Amino acid sequence: SRGAMWRGAAAALLCLAAAWLLGRGFEPRARLLSAAELGRYRGAPGEPGLYLALLGRVFDVERGRKHYGPGGAYSGFAGRDATRAFASGDFTPAGLVDDVSGLSPSELLSIHSWLSFYRDNYEPVGKLVGRFYDENGAPTEALREVEAAIEEALRFQAESEQKQQQFPPCNSEWSSAKGTRFWCSTQSGGVHRAWAGVPRKLHSPGSKGSRCVCVRSSGPPWGQPDSSQHGDTGDLDHPHLQQYEGCHPLAEQCVLLT
Repeated sequence: SRGAMWRGAAAALLCLAAAWLLGRGFEPRARLLSAAELGRYRGAPGEPGLYLALLGRVFDVERGRKHYGPGGAYSGFAGRDATRAFASGDFTPAGLVDDVSGLSPSELLSIHSWLSFYRDNYEPVGKLVGRFYDENGAPTEALREVEAAIEEALRFQAESEQKQQQFPPCNSEWSSAKGTRFWCSTQSGGVHRAWAGVPRKLHSPGSKGSRCVCVRSSGPPWGQPDSSQHGDTGDLDHPHLQQYEGCHPLAEQCVLLT
C-alpha cells in the first residue's frame, strides 16, 4: 500500500540521518578524556594506546604508529592536543599547544584539512576536556570562535577560487627590447577553460595596484545565464576593469613598451 511505502521511505531516511550523525562524530561510545588521561596514550610500552587530539577531538592513531609512536617524526603530537603545530610547523614544546589565537586564514584552513584527514583515516575516540570541550562534552566558546573563523576562511577561499575562474591571470613576459607582453590563452593562469579572453587591468577594491587578467568578451556576464537581459559582451563592462592604453579592446595580446 501507499502508506507502507511512505513508512518504508521514512524509516530509510531515519537510517540515513542516523548514519550521517554517526559519521559526523556522534559516536555512541564517545569518551571524555582529561589532559592527564590523554597523556597516558603516547604509545610507550605499558601504556594503553596511542592517541592524539586536534581541536579537542581525540583520535586513535595506532595505525600510524611509525609516525606518532615513540621515535616517530610526529611523536610530539601523541598524548596531547597540539592543534597549533599542525598549522605552524613548530614542533618545539612551545609550539605543541592547542592555542590557535592569531592564526591566519590559510593556517586555519590547514587545521581544517588535517581534521578532515583524521576523520577519514583514523578512529574517533571522544573529546578532550579543556580548551575546546567542557566537562560535559559541550563545545566551548573557544571552539565556536575557531569554527566560525574556519567557516569564514572557507568562504573566502571559495570566493577567491570563483574570482580566479571569472578573471584568470594573463600570461606575461618582459624583455628590455620589446617591453612587457600580456596575452590570454585557454590555459593562462593555470585555469583550464573553453575561452581565452582578452587582457584587462583588474583593480581590487582597497588595494592600489592592478593585475592583468583575462576577460570573457562574449556571452552574458558571469553568473547571469540570460544574455537577452544582460547583453553579449561577457564581463568587459565589469566596473573594476580597465583597458590597456594603446591596445585594441578585443586583442588577445597586448604589448606595453617600456
